[in-house]
Amino acid sequence: MEFKHKYVLLQETIDNLNIKPDGIYVDGTLGGGGHSFEIAKRLSNGGRLIGIDQDEDAIHAAGERLQPFADRVTIVRNNYRNMDVVLKELGIEKVDGIVLDLGVSSYQLDTAERGFTYKTDAPLDMRMDRRQQMTAKDIINNYSEMELYRIIRDYGEDKFAKNIAKHIVAARQQKAIETTFELNEIIKAAIPMKFRAVGGHPAKKTFQAIRIELNHELDVLNDSIDMMINHLNDMGRFCIITFHSLEDRIVKVRFKNNENPCTCPPDFPVCVCGNKSKGKVITRKPILPSEEELEENKRSKSSKLRVFERRT
Repeated sequence: MEFKHKYVLLQETIDNLNIKPDGIYVDGTLGGGGHSFEIAKRLSNGGRLIGIDQDEDAIHAAGERLQPFADRVTIVRNNYRNMDVVLKELGIEKVDGIVLDLGVSSYQLDTAERGFTYKTDAPLDMRMDRRQQMTAKDIINNYSEMELYRIIRDYGEDKFAKNIAKHIVAARQQKAIETTFELNEIIKAAIPMKFRAVGGHPAKKTFQAIRIELNHELDVLNDSIDMMINHLNDMGRFCIITFHSLEDRIVKVRFKNNENPCTCPPDFPVCVCGNKSKGKVITRKPILPSEEELEENKRSKSSKLRVFERRT
């Protein structure tokens, strides 16, 4: 299957990167290479783009798409949490811009055997990096009821989390839960009929929660932002597109803390903690998709773009 993905907030992201033709840029979530393509075509021979992704299919697809710019593009299979290691291995200390698009690609959702979607029957997989041993099936069948409740409540923000966890544990005592449709039926049974008809597919939030837990998506994001900001040159820009309120909250807080890291009590006349600002939040409010984009691409509905500018 061809690696297809509609890129959300693409123009807004490219505009906010303030691309310099001879600059160095990193796409930490390469995917099919949509953002990278737009960056690479704006670079001169003196510019450079590093694309990072942990998904093998994405690496192949992006490699083909970016072939016209092979002289200025380097693609690395890794997780963006290891960006400092990747840059060090390439002999790069500072870059002029970084972009992260935290959405699951259309390709991953639409490729049934990847097990990301509740819309087709497939083994419960959901691994972003298929070198990883653990799958969604392991979480569903091995996590305790309390752990399942916690992730469905916190990462899925589902008000029926307790009941869904209870139903999963009861069902797996009969037989192991192995496929997306098996899990669908269990979730459906846990949600009262009158609530099933509203607010989208009943399994959507649980699937999201399991995917986030399996791939440590929120931990990776929270633990990486400061490190990535440290790699930006003066006036370098960092653009992050989120699709989930918890992701957006992490980005908002981390950007704000980098702009104003002072830990002194508010009544102190002068700062004595010694923490220095690393830059400025460009987006006081997140940039949202246009009406036109929302009509063209339903998956852009929950997307938000936040931008930070390094000041040294």
